[in-house]
Amino acid sequence: MFSKILIANRGEIACRIIRTARRMGIATVAVYSEADAEALHVRLADEARLIGPPAPRDSYLDSAAIIVAAQGSGAEAVHPGYGFLSENADFAEACAAAGLVFIGPPAEAIRAMGSKAAAKALMEAHGVPVVPGYHGAEQDAGRLLAEARHIGFPVMIKASAGGGGRGMRIVRAEGEFTGALDGARREAKGAFGDDRVLIERYLAAPRHIEVQVFGDTHGNAVHLFERDCSIQRRHQKIVEEAPAPGLDPARRQYIGEAAVAASRAAGYVGAGTVEFIAEADRFYFMEMNTRLQVEHPVTEAVTGLDLVEWQFRIAAGEPLPLRQDEIALRGHAIEARLYAENPATGFLPSTGTLHRLHLPEGEGVRVDSGVREGDPVSPFYDSMIAKIIASGEDRETARARLLRALADTALVGVTTNLGFLTRVVADPEFATGGVDTGFVERRGATLLAPPGPVPELACAAAALHRLLVREEAVAAPAGADRFSPWTRVDGWRLNLAAAPQIVAFRCGAEEWAVSARRDGGGWQLGLGGRLLAAEAERAADGRLAVSLDGARRPVRVLEHGAVLAVFAGGESWMIEEVDPLMPPPGADAVAGRLTAPMPGRVVQLLVAAGDHVRQGQPMMVVEAMKMEHTIAAPRDGTIASVHYAPGDLVEEGAEVIALMPVDQPIDRAPAAKGTG
Repeated sequence: MFSKILIANRGEIACRIIRTARRMGIATVAVYSEADAEALHVRLADEARLIGPPAPRDSYLDSAAIIVAAQGSGAEAVHPGYGFLSENADFAEACAAAGLVFIGPPAEAIRAMGSKAAAKALMEAHGVPVVPGYHGAEQDAGRLLAEARHIGFPVMIKASAGGGGRGMRIVRAEGEFTGALDGARREAKGAFGDDRVLIERYLAAPRHIEVQVFGDTHGNAVHLFERDCSIQRRHQKIVEEAPAPGLDPARRQYIGEAAVAASRAAGYVGAGTVEFIAEADRFYFMEMNTRLQVEHPVTEAVTGLDLVEWQFRIAAGEPLPLRQDEIALRGHAIEARLYAENPATGFLPSTGTLHRLHLPEGEGVRVDSGVREGDPVSPFYDSMIAKIIASGEDRETARARLLRALADTALVGVTTNLGFLTRVVADPEFATGGVDTGFVERRGATLLAPPGPVPELACAAAALHRLLVREEAVAAPAGADRFSPWTRVDGWRLNLAAAPQIVAFRCGAEEWAVSARRDGGGWQLGLGGRLLAAEAERAADGRLAVSLDGARRPVRVLEHGAVLAVFAGGESWMIEEVDPLMPPPGADAVAGRLTAPMPGRVVQLLVAAGDHVRQGQPMMVVEAMKMEHTIAAPRDGTIASVHYAPGDLVEEGAEVIALMPVDQPIDRAPAAKGTG
């Protein structure tokens, strides 16, 4: 076995590999870019080497720098993780030439499976079923159109050299073919440097089922059963589970044997995934991923095996740890990928700082993550924050545990898909196993519904959190007179009824005020024209046990500045406390500097340099954490300069507008900094 390995990756998968290596007594070397100097994987590894600037092409895709780091550290082997160089045959060969073991398949197998067209031709030659289509080398537009007619519309055009939905077009009628072909070729060329395509029959509502396979250098090959990866957005997976729901034993055996046949045809060694597309009772080979998959934890959960350990042992020359008949399938597991992205804007990635972060735990729950509270989510790398995996003796138990785990997940600083994931897992169709690759599109009206009014529970939780924080801030020191009026914050008045405390909030365009009076050990809340008897217990990690009129509900409230993030039942609301005695958000009335109250994006600019403004006049709108913050003039004045334009990202505290008194001359009005 190896004594030291280098991990040619970052983030969650690097941390995952380190965990198994540490258990096996293998020392680890991390590599990192300048942007990742303080990253979690760097802190967890035994040692770390800087390999370049933030851009992946200058760091994590720089094979020469990684090999130099491995040789300099004394590592014997390189684990590529997934993504980056994991399926790069040239890198695998370069490792071997440098005397390093590549913990992955041989370069020949990577090349054989790297081209979708070549892979499908190889599968056809070995009797593995493939989707009817054209996978040939002739790429003349006329030939491709003729093949599409032969297959029959609708058809799918796919980039031969890539994946992830790039270079992919659905063509429903012959008249759309030429335009779709041109677009697919341009996208494929830009993404993969190769504009070759293949044409396949379009399956309208298929399932995406993949099989985990392993091969060793002794000629053995096995499968570790299948996963269903049908829940996708933009042709990319977001929820995966094992085993595939509704698959009977005979079909499970059939697809497993087909996957093993595919891996043998490729001369495969190590961990790989054979992906199939299924419609009705038919399965077709789609592609083979020559690496560990993001969703491998669900396979580990239902087999009780550590797939990274298997990778180490096979790369070290050992035979497979188990025969096929020794690998058992037990229970069910579901994984949800938590991303910094905004489902409401087409799942565009979100960047920022994880000011507060709480990830779930509990029976049957596993979390794989590469970030901590305070870490940045940068624009340079994948925006996945964590994988949340739940398992149980059956699918419903796993689903219920995943819902509870999502409800116990909370973070502040970036927009995420947490609410979307909760709605997917709670959806009636998903609950019954009715999944296919069109699920998100078909159920979009429910899954992507715009947020409604802030619910009573969230409003009350925000108010109770703030009231408890106020009380803690002025708590009497030990030995002080607990009956003294100077240590009370409950609105006490001599010989009069206690005055209510007022807590005012804003959430988007919605504003409200909560009145609160202490009532014994609890509170009487005035909210939305109702009086509620409320109690609350607050924990240091943000947990808030809220009772409203006797109904007790768990809530989590995380705080950053004036913003309270309230999480309940897997949904969240970003609620900003409003202080009527303070200037509008972003205003610095003394210095004339107006600053961004939070990191975000400028969505609207309402003034220009030289404009005269009146106190309270809106000047800029910044969108942050699903909320729009209007930066208004704290007093009358003249705009001296505007530093950002619509579309620009701004950091918290950055000066966005300089405001001068009306009677002060402006020497020069600089143009806005941004690019729009």
